[in-house]
Amino acid sequence: MAAIHPPENPAQAFRFVDHRLIYLGFVHTCNEKEMVADRIGHEFHLINPRLQARALRMFDAGVGDGSVLTQVMESAHDRFPFVPHYVVGKEISIEDVRLTLPKMADRFVEHPLTVLTLTNMAYADAPWLALQKAGPDISWMEFAIRGDTAHQIKSQLRELEPFLTENWKTRVSPVTGNPVYERPAVVVIYREDRHFPLSSIIPAQSKADANYDLVIASQPYQARGKLEFKAKRVIAPLARALGSGGRLIGIHSQGGDPAEEIVRAIWPEQKSFIHSGLDIIDAVKHELTAHDAHAPGFTFDVDSEPLRYKLRPLSAEGGSIGTSGVNAAWIAATYVAQIEDQRMRETTSNDNYLEITRDVLARHGGQLSFNDAVYTIARAGL
Repeated sequence: MAAIHPPENPAQAFRFVDHRLIYLGFVHTCNEKEMVADRIGHEFHLINPRLQARALRMFDAGVGDGSVLTQVMESAHDRFPFVPHYVVGKEISIEDVRLTLPKMADRFVEHPLTVLTLTNMAYADAPWLALQKAGPDISWMEFAIRGDTAHQIKSQLRELEPFLTENWKTRVSPVTGNPVYERPAVVVIYREDRHFPLSSIIPAQSKADANYDLVIASQPYQARGKLEFKAKRVIAPLARALGSGGRLIGIHSQGGDPAEEIVRAIWPEQKSFIHSGLDIIDAVKHELTAHDAHAPGFTFDVDSEPLRYKLRPLSAEGGSIGTSGVNAAWIAATYVAQIEDQRMRETTSNDNYLEITRDVLARHGGQLSFNDAVYTIARAGL
């Protein structure tokens, strides 16, 4: 995540994948992942896997620690228990890939007809598992799992560590300050004992297809990034990756909540959430109309109400708002608002920020909540 304008030294920008402890603290103290997964799960009632695709095809535009994707895969199994699942996830952070893989053991047990592919490629390339422009050779690995228990599968997934260490390396872009891969990489995982029924959907290098039934775009861009970038470089390519009848669900932080109150009380000029779901939709419509002859085949919608999630209650101290709760609220609010390290250091030099946080919590009954905008893009069925 970045500042409102590119910093003088891009390497000093707030970057999502660099703040591991803050990120993990946010994930485990807030229920956003569960709320997002539940909302995405409702899309399955509007999706009908195509017979010619021979699978339910899903793409996650930012796997993170795997919390959302694993829950969506659970929902997919509940809705389509006997349909093969073709799942592709984009994630540039090796730390997040390491967190994701152990969560997948149960998925391969409950739904053995699963092909899971992870890649570090850009949005324009990842859905197709191929580079649209000339670049370095893709490091491609096919990994067949033996056995049928979570213990056996989890143990084997650890064997991917050398491949990840070698191929999931990143460097900092001198232009944006964001991490970019040193080499594009793909790992394809499936159960060996299901190779025969899955053989028609296991992707091969230079022969992979997109045509997704569901594309998950949860927080896929920096909140304060330029609208043109969000539309042209992120959401429009993902929309083009939809198959007939496919649906993209986009979710991003919206603000206008108690969490933003904390941030604005300290930095009144701060504007972290500058684009609404409707802004994104309008920009994507323009991009698709200008560059894609199939734009009329898309329909667009924005949820009338934001998706609301909250900080989970922490233990109270003597009936008051405890120090642990105040600290958790502060970390979550400033993380979502993407406050840079330097500003954080300047503000936390005294305890005033804690008192401000405590006051906001008190005004809202000790609860800290957040708003996410939700929008959908659907491709017409044939």
